[in-house]
Amino acid sequence: MASSILEALDIIANTIPVVATEIIPIEMAVGRVVSEDYVASFDLPRFNNSAMDGYAVKVCDASKEVHCSQVIYAGDNPSMVLQTSHAIKIMTGAPIPEGCEAIVPIENVTKSEQTVMLPSDIKHNGFIRMAGEDIQKGTVFLKKSERVNAYTVASLASQGMSHVSVHRVIKVAIFATGDELRPHFEKIEPHQLYNSNSPMFLTRAKELGCDVRFIRTSADTLEALESSIASTLDADIIITSGGVSVGDKDFTKEAFTNLGMHILIDKIDIKPGRPTIVGNIGKTVIVNLPGNPLASMVNYELFVRAVIRKMSGRDDFHHRTIETKMHSDYSVRGGKHAVILGKFDGSTFTPIKPQMPGMVSPMQEADGFILITPDVTIIESGKSVKMLPIKWEFCSSKKEVLFS
Repeated sequence: MASSILEALDIIANTIPVVATEIIPIEMAVGRVVSEDYVASFDLPRFNNSAMDGYAVKVCDASKEVHCSQVIYAGDNPSMVLQTSHAIKIMTGAPIPEGCEAIVPIENVTKSEQTVMLPSDIKHNGFIRMAGEDIQKGTVFLKKSERVNAYTVASLASQGMSHVSVHRVIKVAIFATGDELRPHFEKIEPHQLYNSNSPMFLTRAKELGCDVRFIRTSADTLEALESSIASTLDADIIITSGGVSVGDKDFTKEAFTNLGMHILIDKIDIKPGRPTIVGNIGKTVIVNLPGNPLASMVNYELFVRAVIRKMSGRDDFHHRTIETKMHSDYSVRGGKHAVILGKFDGSTFTPIKPQMPGMVSPMQEADGFILITPDVTIIESGKSVKMLPIKWEFCSSKKEVLFS
């Protein structure tokens, strides 16, 4: 019996394992998922410091002319104590001297040779960056399951951390079945087709942060398929396309079963893309997608993307939607849980026409897609719909309502 879309996503959420961890330099960690909480070992800033080039002053000296003969630079360790009727020139980032109550920006004073005329509106602690106002010692500043980006690296570096524990890169192996499918760099006969799925799967997996290898297209024989599968079982995920429907030469499911695959999902109630299988052989997750390009792309975005998110160690592996409105009326046959690809202009969703399972061009155009239930036959202009983005990551640690 086919699983529903939501059932399939729940199975992925509950059964897909997380890859092991490793410790790597922070500069190499971008795109990886942190495997433990990181606690600040000291305050940031570590000390009270000046937010501006200016003067360290007493609040009671507002509107007065004060004496100034000393300077504190960033990197200094000042030992002087600020006295009433005095100011100390100070640079941005320099430590605040003892006795300082505020910083007056340099542009707000009138300076003569040995004195400075202060303004009337001096606020206590004005223009002072307080120790710990950014990150406090003992607090978690980077949480387990967060994805590292350049700004995460900045936080780690600010705490003097050179290495970080992350989940390792997911290894993906890709091959496609079908004697008629040829690599895009070869010449083909009139009765043959280029393999567009495997390059698509490979590059999409790379976009999602995986280490990917391609296994040359297998012939449509049981023995050839089993040989290809056996050569890829060191991967975390094996992705295939084609050979999972009911054709006479569709051996993929049988080949995986012969090698011990435990089936988690056997067909999904979705249009396009029903002949989709998810299972495992040991710790290797198997995803068999349909041979039709658009059908396989839809299920890749819905299910393979979720598998990769979950396996990477992220806790925000659930799809998240954008609430938008239909640009114009759109009619469908109804009777199926269906996917509609479309373009998003920031305010409205426009379905792409035409979009058929065997097409390639709608995939390139699509910004996202909506899911509809079998009772829907027309979606009217202006109707609110929930779009799942394709061209950017938008996910959540909690499940959302996905159907429009």
